[in-house]
Amino acid sequence: MSETNSAAETAAPHRYTAAMAADIEARWQDFWDAEGTYEAPNPTGDLAGDPELAAKPKKFIMDMFPYPSGAGLHVGHPLGYIATDVYARHQRMSGHNVLHTLGFDAFGLPAEQYAVQTGTHPRVSTEANMVNMKAQLRRLGLGHDNRRSFATIEAEYYKWTQWIFLQIFNSWYDTEAGRARPIAELVEQFESGTRATPDGRDWSALSATERADLLSEYRLAYASDAPVNWSPGLGTVLANEEVTADGRSERGNFPVFKAKLRQWNMRITSYADRLLSDLDGLDWPEAIKLQQRNWIGRSEGARVEFPVDTAGGIIVFTTRQDTLFGATYMVLAPEHDMVERIIPAAWPEGTHPVWTGGHASPAEAVTAYRKQAAAKSDVERQAEAKDKTGVFTGAYATNPVSGEKVPVFIADYVLMGYGTGAIMAVPAHDARDFAFARAFELPMRCVVQPSDDRGTDPSTWDDAFGSYDAKLVNSANDEISLDGLGVVEAKARITDWLKEHGVGEGTVNFRLRDWLFSRQRYWGEPFPIVYDEDGIAHPLPESMLPLELPEVEDYSPRTFDPEDATAQPETPLSRNADWVNVTLDLGDGAGPRKYRRETNTMPNWAGSCWYELRYLDPNNDRQLVDPAIEQYWMGPREGQPTGGVDLYVGGAEHAVLHLLYARFWSKVLHDLGHISSAEPFHKLYNQGMIQAFVYRDSRGIAVPAAEVEERDGAFYYEGEKVSRVLGKMGKSLKNAVTPDEICAEYGADTLRLYEMAMGPLDVSRPWDTRAVVGQYRLLQRLWRNVVDEETGEITVVDTEPGEDTLRALHKAIDGVGQDMAGMRFNTAIAKVTELNNHLTKAGGPLSRSVAERLVLLIAPLAPHIAEELWRRLGHTESVVHQDFPVADPAYVVDETVTCVVQIKGKVRARLEISPAITDEELEALALADAAVVAALGGAGIRKVIVRAPKLVNIVPA
Repeated sequence: MSETNSAAETAAPHRYTAAMAADIEARWQDFWDAEGTYEAPNPTGDLAGDPELAAKPKKFIMDMFPYPSGAGLHVGHPLGYIATDVYARHQRMSGHNVLHTLGFDAFGLPAEQYAVQTGTHPRVSTEANMVNMKAQLRRLGLGHDNRRSFATIEAEYYKWTQWIFLQIFNSWYDTEAGRARPIAELVEQFESGTRATPDGRDWSALSATERADLLSEYRLAYASDAPVNWSPGLGTVLANEEVTADGRSERGNFPVFKAKLRQWNMRITSYADRLLSDLDGLDWPEAIKLQQRNWIGRSEGARVEFPVDTAGGIIVFTTRQDTLFGATYMVLAPEHDMVERIIPAAWPEGTHPVWTGGHASPAEAVTAYRKQAAAKSDVERQAEAKDKTGVFTGAYATNPVSGEKVPVFIADYVLMGYGTGAIMAVPAHDARDFAFARAFELPMRCVVQPSDDRGTDPSTWDDAFGSYDAKLVNSANDEISLDGLGVVEAKARITDWLKEHGVGEGTVNFRLRDWLFSRQRYWGEPFPIVYDEDGIAHPLPESMLPLELPEVEDYSPRTFDPEDATAQPETPLSRNADWVNVTLDLGDGAGPRKYRRETNTMPNWAGSCWYELRYLDPNNDRQLVDPAIEQYWMGPREGQPTGGVDLYVGGAEHAVLHLLYARFWSKVLHDLGHISSAEPFHKLYNQGMIQAFVYRDSRGIAVPAAEVEERDGAFYYEGEKVSRVLGKMGKSLKNAVTPDEICAEYGADTLRLYEMAMGPLDVSRPWDTRAVVGQYRLLQRLWRNVVDEETGEITVVDTEPGEDTLRALHKAIDGVGQDMAGMRFNTAIAKVTELNNHLTKAGGPLSRSVAERLVLLIAPLAPHIAEELWRRLGHTESVVHQDFPVADPAYVVDETVTCVVQIKGKVRARLEISPAITDEELEALALADAAVVAALGGAGIRKVIVRAPKLVNIVPA
């Protein structure tokens, strides 16, 4: 703050200053904590026995889980937290029982990285970060129910994360019932013979390993050899979002390879249809719904089997089964399981030299190409502009409709992550297949009649022809002909033929893949799973939960030569032999046995998949959540058919993964009867981002934004000209402004007001420290309208306000209330400012009734100054739970409006009239007006068009 401002503030001993704001804010924060002001009561059984609570509507408001970073907060971080706090405060004042709290998503990679670098236990650094972050958030005056706060690293919390994992492990998806059921019910079906085993043997005839393997095919949580992103240089598997577009690790820039490792998975694909259809009932931004729909990627088509003489058949999924007669070769993803089973010992006679890649045998060619493909990211492999590469496997499959032998290749443009990891290539009608066929001199057959003049010989084409608005050609065998049919009819007919002949069927496919649920790291939830001597996975009984993380000396996974794609992970937990190898009695009748613990940990998503439920009942050590409490806060109700949190606010960057995973867990828990809500979050709101200018020198290195000078439209740092672009705010960009700095200079209420006034909440906006003072001055004027700056005494009077003030007041009440409910906080502040300016200009002391309602209007936005003024106005109860003002409709409606009277399109008069005037009354007034009479000059009137109350248009005869 400038010296001039400081001098002006000290001139009046009771002026609202930064020092006074700091005192007021600290005092009321202590009071709110001591009094439990923001504690939301839970129902204690049937609501009918709690009439006071039953009379109040509830509102459950949530922010997305913050991660306690060591860097602390910058002013961009609290944007959403302040917004939900303002909304929650308004809802409390509108008569709601509001649950608003905040915890910490505290497992994850940053703390583990710090532990590796410094040797500090991740818990120590994480808890220190939480202390700092809690202090920063408290200073903002956020009205959280602190009794309900927790961190995911607390054993009392992750006990239930492990418990939920076991519920998922011990369940399967019954497609006939359309829901999850306990795995014990599936076992009963196998035991009774109502469900046959794959080979027809009795359940009792299967070995323990065979039973375990069979159940694993059904379990919603299962271990399998899964293709993963393996980074030897980091010694861990990475999620897709941790891999850069050029196939390297985001951290460390190491090569990332595709490898198959034993991993835990969640069978989220079983819920694909429900995850898709239930989006329709959610109050989410359409852009987020679209991203989820695209991620789930539902497509209708057919599964088709291409027989291979030596190894059964290759199954493909296609949405263009009508083009089957045009399939002239096949491509498998390099990682496909069928590859090893189909490759012959030697190249078949007459193999085209281009197909072999110069290798002596199919095995050699496949091995070399797989290594090449493993070094590429999925993005690189799918790039349209890249040259098509691949190699012949040496095997041929049979096209089931034409009977032709077609060569089988592997190529990196086919991914295991979509369909079956195998395609039938129809090069005449698919751009990627066309390019591949040209590169490998493969045949092409036109089976869809081109609509242009290119003809039907693909060898003369420049690119593929793909269209749904065309007729089929060259598509017939002895039993079926598609020639002359449109695409839709042809698809239906060939699908029926495939099913009749046992070589395919119509089906629905999803882009969504099962959720990879393992990490080779230390700082995560341990799996409550042990393995017996036969390698069979056993769940720990609930009595053994939580399974806590052991102490280890080295927090880092073992790293390898970054180029060694064949290396295998060694996790930090695996080095603690005393923890890994245990003798346990699992209570299954087998007595004490030797077991080996799972040494992977759960991913950082696990704890945030269900945290909304823990907020409801955070101290329950007997069950996940009390059913009555969950039903009260999250159960289905009118307008919310699947239940869920009433308002969930956070960034759009979590559009897919976190939200999809949380929805999946909710649906499983709902199916198993643990919760009444089938969706976790009914209403989702994405706040924008607070941006800041980034200044870079000639080397492209960011320089401290606070030290940059502007001269004649250019920017200079230490005399050198620098560039300026608008971007993110962050410590590394040297443009971060901390909330502590702004609170120290202006107070937390000013910071709250400024962040809410910067623009619509859902759009990004640039930070400008110089503009903060505008909201500071608003609070000073507000203070001055109620408190004498010289004496500190209240200046209000017990007299009724004038007509103009009443109209200004009630219009503000009406507008601010609507804006608060609609989360339009910037316009709400504008209306409060307008009212406060009106009162300032009116002069003289404020009426007490006006002053009190002004304080109540601003209370959700600036709670500290509102609480202080409310008490100074003589009230003994907190402003937090006062009723929000209600506008008198008589004062909201404008007293008069201006009506324009036109003759032949020209304005001839303006009438000040009541907005409630009727068309007939307005017409009579207009025709009687002296200016109108003069303008008509005695002419007759052919027509009068009235649009009350704003327009009368007179058409002379």
